[in-house]
Amino acid sequence: MSFVSDILEFNDQFVDQRQYEQYLTDKFPEKKVAILTCMDTRLVELLPKALNLRNGDAKFIKNAGAVLTQPFGSAMRSILIAIHEMGAKEVLVIGHHGCGMTQLDSGALVKKFKENGISDVVLDTLENSGIRMEKFLKGFDKPEDGVRHSVGMIRRHPLVPSFVPVHGFLIHPETGKLEWLINGYEQAQEK
Repeated sequence: MSFVSDILEFNDQFVDQRQYEQYLTDKFPEKKVAILTCMDTRLVELLPKALNLRNGDAKFIKNAGAVLTQPFGSAMRSILIAIHEMGAKEVLVIGHHGCGMTQLDSGALVKKFKENGISDVVLDTLENSGIRMEKFLKGFDKPEDGVRHSVGMIRRHPLVPSFVPVHGFLIHPETGKLEWLINGYEQAQEK
């Protein structure tokens, strides 16, 4: 049986037994917060528990390293929608110790692309179109750098109201211990 078959079989039982009822909520974040965090598997359940958040409390936006790479990319769009459409009043950027984006080797990743069948023609076409792999796949030296970068991009974004606090945190992926790096209240302006 395949992984997807297992999922579908479980899902049928989940729905038939009405296990979904404990997760019912609406689309608006109860705690009025949007959280940009890393896609690391260790944070899936740990992060919400460590923050005392339940299903429906926050809008979670996840990507590699919790790093925004473009001011008008999809992760930033999600943050803007959370603020302007979903009622988020604060934004938290939460990176973590031991992040895989720390000192990411873009050259080694391009080599893996090739090993997985991506041709030089495709890579050359991307490069000739202005996609620089060393920039596109750039990580950071320390997870704090990634958090500071993302907080700065959100804070300076022309579509983020100046009164919205944008905080920066690091979480320990084993203990859930949270470190407050950037106090967004100090930078937010009165409405």
